Amino acid sequence: MISSKKPVLAVDFDGTIVENKYPDIGKPKLFAFETLKKLQKEGFVLILWTYRDGERLQEAVDYCKKNGIEFYAVNKSYPEEVYTDSISRKINADVFIDDRNIGGFLGWGEIYRELIGDLEELKHMKKNKKKGFFSSFFKTN
Repeated sequence: MISSKKPVLAVDFDGTIVENKYPDIGKPKLFAFETLKKLQKEGFVLILWTYRDGERLQEAVDYCKKNGIEFYAVNKSYPEEVYTDSISRKINADVFIDDRNIGGFLGWGEIYRELIGDLEELKHMKKNKKKGFFSSFFKTN
């Protein structure tokens, strides 16, 4: 996940953003929309990655938009990607957030701490980068 580009998060809908009531839309999970908005503000790129398709998918997209979240892409790696049977539907993302992870869904508070903690650790590492052996012989900044 740590790279120079903005981290891409593939986020599931049913059971992750909302309670799993498929094919209906469940109630929002605690802090889901607040966390997603904050992550977008922090520079994360959000992709909706869900089993839903057709009308059910559009309902989910509209529901998220109504709650302040617009995704970079929906069920694809980038907006212009055209899905066909000749390519994999797997999304190119740095992190997948899903209720079916090993160990279950962590909750949005823990997810935020994990993701922001990684960014803070990277900033700390860059700021406090240890000088190598040769730095004592050569002036480096």
